[in-house]
Amino acid sequence: MAVEAKEIVESAEKLGQLVAQHPAVAKYKAAQKAVADDPEAGRLLADFDKQLETLARQEQSGMHVTDAQRSQLESLQSRIVSNLKVKALNLAQVDFMDLLRKVSQAWQKPLAETSGGSPVAGAGPARTPPSFQ
Repeated sequence: MAVEAKEIVESAEKLGQLVAQHPAVAKYKAAQKAVADDPEAGRLLADFDKQLETLARQEQSGMHVTDAQRSQLESLQSRIVSNLKVKALNLAQVDFMDLLRKVSQAWQKPLAETSGGSPVAGAGPARTPPSFQ
């Protein structure tokens, strides 16, 4: 029996609602808010992103990253990982991504079983759908 796209989308919406109710999602949102509400944590993360962006542009233009720049980035990383709110955010993010990985594997499993683990005829090379990590 063929299934209509509308039914698949409706089921996906229901799945999204279930995932949104999982404790890992609430924990992740709370950790994001805690970091956003902490000026020090926000500043550290913004500084880190800015420094990474600067170094990436520098490398793309053919300039080497200096030892001083590398040390400065490492020092900033150390301060970030010692921030308790950022640490909680990282742990919550791991739990959240693990949930999304499990959900993704669950819906992919029947597809792999149906095709015997090989690509569908005419569909080109077998590809794993992008993960949420």
